Amino acid sequence: MKEPSVLDYIKALLMPWKGKPPVIPPLETDAGVGIDHEQLVQPAPAIEIEEQKPAVVEGRKAALPWRTAAGLSAGLIAQIFLTASKANAKYAAILYLIALILFVLAALEREWVLGDLPEEGQAAPMPLTIRRNVVYIAIPLVLFAFLAFGDKATESNQFSWLNLSLWLLALSAMILAVYIPGQSKPKIITRLVEFIRQPEWRLRVTRESLIVLAAAALVVFFRFFRLDQVPHEMFSDQAEKLLDVMDVLLGKTPVFFIRNTGREAFQFYLTALIAIVFGTKISFISLKIGTAIAGLLTLPYIYLLGKQVGGRTVGLLAFVLAGVAYWPNVISRVGLRFPLYPLFAAPAIFYLVRGLLYRRRNDFIWSGIALGIGLHGYSPIRWLPVVLMVIVGIYLLHRHSRGNRSQAVLGLAALAGFALVLFLPLLRYTIENPDSFSFRMLTRLGTVERPYPGAVGLIFLSNLWKSLVMFFYDNGSVWVNSIPGRPALDTVTAVLFFTGCVLLLVRYLRKRHWLDLIMLLLVPLLMMTSILSLAFPDENPSLNRSGAAIIPVFIIAAFGFDAIVRTFLRRITARGAKAGIYLSTAVALLIIVLSNYRLVFNTYSQQYNRSAWNTSQIGQVISDFAGAEGSLDTAYVIPYPHWVDTRLVGIQAGNPGKDYALWGDQLETTLAEPRVKLFIFYPPDSDTANKLESLYPSGSLYQYDSGLEGKDFMMFFVPSIQP
Repeated sequence: MKEPSVLDYIKALLMPWKGKPPVIPPLETDAGVGIDHEQLVQPAPAIEIEEQKPAVVEGRKAALPWRTAAGLSAGLIAQIFLTASKANAKYAAILYLIALILFVLAALEREWVLGDLPEEGQAAPMPLTIRRNVVYIAIPLVLFAFLAFGDKATESNQFSWLNLSLWLLALSAMILAVYIPGQSKPKIITRLVEFIRQPEWRLRVTRESLIVLAAAALVVFFRFFRLDQVPHEMFSDQAEKLLDVMDVLLGKTPVFFIRNTGREAFQFYLTALIAIVFGTKISFISLKIGTAIAGLLTLPYIYLLGKQVGGRTVGLLAFVLAGVAYWPNVISRVGLRFPLYPLFAAPAIFYLVRGLLYRRRNDFIWSGIALGIGLHGYSPIRWLPVVLMVIVGIYLLHRHSRGNRSQAVLGLAALAGFALVLFLPLLRYTIENPDSFSFRMLTRLGTVERPYPGAVGLIFLSNLWKSLVMFFYDNGSVWVNSIPGRPALDTVTAVLFFTGCVLLLVRYLRKRHWLDLIMLLLVPLLMMTSILSLAFPDENPSLNRSGAAIIPVFIIAAFGFDAIVRTFLRRITARGAKAGIYLSTAVALLIIVLSNYRLVFNTYSQQYNRSAWNTSQIGQVISDFAGAEGSLDTAYVIPYPHWVDTRLVGIQAGNPGKDYALWGDQLETTLAEPRVKLFIFYPPDSDTANKLESLYPSGSLYQYDSGLEGKDFMMFFVPSIQP
């Protein structure tokens, strides 16, 4: 019988009325790659590339994977063209199409070697029992906590000892009512306890352990290296955040911070804690330490979810790729709430997936807790409940859910219940202040701030397309958290992501496993808060609002990377050739690391410094002035359109809370001040220069050389008036 060609397969997909598409031949898989759910949290994940016997297809030795090699070459050339210039988009599209055809050919010819999916058949039904007596206690506590958060006696929108205690008691009672002790106890904890109890401690260092330690050291380096310098300057959003942190340190305890159109509370309490523990006070580094830690803590869950999709190797590769990549690094370094979206989305998705795979009620509870806490973080996570419902819905439509559909729905209900309890303070605030809570969201999704600039449907489709191609083409124009105009991924990772998407789709078409479809759909789903910027389509794509998409994107890229290496190792048997494959793998990883290092610490850092105003230099001048002969109270900054935020000057000078602005028509008010004075203004502001020279003939004018083009500023010193 004649085997179907790629053209036959594509024709059948485009013309379904002519019959079903030909069946894709079974993909080869490595034995032992499937994941035992009892090992999900084993420490020291290892790369599991083994020496394997030559593959045999229909009684003959397998041919070299030339289709895979040619497809990769076409993809790399395409991405190099795209990264170099957008003018090459047409040629790149043709090359990517050729790569796609070659990859499909490789699949039809059984060339690819992929890891197995996790086994689900042996999972026991999820128990439905609860502790009713505790439930009878938990429900009143939830109601009392809800009422206490609106208690006028303790001032609405404030945490108090009463409402905070009731809230935590309600959560504890709910956990006690439905949690199953020991159901999913991590083995790493058990092993750690056993290790500590041993009279003699013996450490065994293996190659796998060294690989894991090296990977961990690498990602920690990328997240914290030159954190105080990259990025270097603050802008107005950081001023707003630090003023809220200062309110917390002064004793205020809001549930929802209303400054700057409203913000959830998590970052402000975290930064206040960091300012105290690390002694960094009200400063940019206090913000950055918190967000860098948030970005780092996301990576273990990317590893765990990646391990579900393709094994430990995929998990570890995803951990490394996400750890060094420019996209998650810059959104973690800028000191804003951006990394809080993936921080809580990653565990919420992982625990939900594991709960569905292995029918564990505790995992649904942990997913709900992650979602509930995350709702106090960064506003795009408000879309995550929809994403979690889609995951469950897709699971219910597949055969793997047979016998577990009712339990899955009940698990989702438990997830929602715990998320709702943790959301309780914000829920009460939202009911009392719906406009304040939803204002920022409605300005982008609706017409609160401006009308739609075109047909809504066309704007949505345009936004969707721009977001889907941002990995290869253009990640947006926001200099704060991106390199404007370049792809969101480096050249090699972009090709790996493309490869992984194709292979996941191929595996889904063959095995119809819901997890493969979920991983593909998570990419647009987790970017939807950027895509739905319908009133301001120019703000899409957005690396910060799409931040949680790093979870599936780097897992898919790792899946493609792992499949490429497995395929070449299986098909090429000569020892020297295998050594070449290992060397090529190491070189590819090195290129990824060096490319992203250059993007973060050179390109991004330099363009950020060119775009941000140098308030740190102005603040340092004022601090030096106060330490010499002047005072923090006798320095002034004369505002100028589109120049520095004078609140940041106070923070940089070590005098947070003081706005150093003194408008030009107020200069006469300083005549009554007898002490030495310092006036700082923008060089083009000739009116201020003339007025100061008129008011203070004895003053001296200097220009500060900032070392950056267009960032110099003028300093006018006035000596003290002797009595």
